[in-house]
Amino acid sequence: MELLRSGVGCTVIALWLGHESVETTQVYLHADLEIKKQAMDRTRPADIPAGVYQPKDELLAFLEAL
Repeated sequence: MELLRSGVGCTVIALWLGHESVETTQVYLHADLEIKKQAMDRTRPADIPAGVYQPKDELLAFLEAL
């Protein structure tokens, strides 16, 4: 995970680990929530504030009533 966070590509990591395919490496990489958050932050529109979405109480009440 440190290699990935440092910008090393999945293909290079897979080769270093001796994996037969990149798909094998992906099994270990897909669960890192911090990397996912960073990717989402990079694709966030400029007019949307950074952070985690917190729904309003009215929305939560509506969803719980379903």
